[in-house]
Amino acid sequence: MDEAGISHMCMSAWHRPGRATFSNEDVAEYTRAFPDRIFGLASVDLHDPVNAVKELEHYVKVEGFKGLRIVPWLWSLPPTGPHYWPLFVKCIELDIPFLTQVGHTGPLCPSEVGRPIPYIDTIALKFPDLKIICGHIGWPWAGDTVSVAWKHKNVYIDTSAWSPKYYAPEFLQFANTTGRYKFMFGTNFPQLQWKACVNHVHETLVEKGALRKSVLEDFMGRNAVRVLKLPELGKPMAKSVL
Repeated sequence: MDEAGISHMCMSAWHRPGRATFSNEDVAEYTRAFPDRIFGLASVDLHDPVNAVKELEHYVKVEGFKGLRIVPWLWSLPPTGPHYWPLFVKCIELDIPFLTQVGHTGPLCPSEVGRPIPYIDTIALKFPDLKIICGHIGWPWAGDTVSVAWKHKNVYIDTSAWSPKYYAPEFLQFANTTGRYKFMFGTNFPQLQWKACVNHVHETLVEKGALRKSVLEDFMGRNAVRVLKLPELGKPMAKSVL
């Protein structure tokens, strides 16, 4: 993190049907060790909604986790399904965002549940106070992702799992204009390396004029600080990563 100039990192737990592949308690070991730099994102068992809500509340109130992250394709359940609804209500109550994946799946699983329209659009209409962060950028439905973030005040986009070299033109146009406060830098580390992604932002985007210098601080950290309620970015490091 230091080598890449990254001051903050969000670390996510992973649940899938039947087991936790990386539990909330696993994440908490890191957040306790580095409370000013590593921040937890909870994941829960969608098939056990009562205990899921209790677990989410515990890790937010007791361990200081900053959001809930559910990957719909792991469950074959789109985020409009009733399994999610008690968790959405709890997220609003706790004032934390719901983080999810939009776009196609890398693994050989159906991608349908990752469509921004109708799924993100629908839950943003039904739960207008729910902060939603759409991770993995939404390709091949880039236009849909941008349109949903533009339409709803509490819908955001993070760029995790995508190298800056491959950001779609729709995203860059949005980030440079009306979406300035809607975009968040992410890497999905260790899939993508921090330093390489940071360098690509500067060398591939900013230096070539694809991303305006005036929006760089918001994109690289300040939007995440605001939406996830993280500590202010340190100096000289001024980056945040999801």
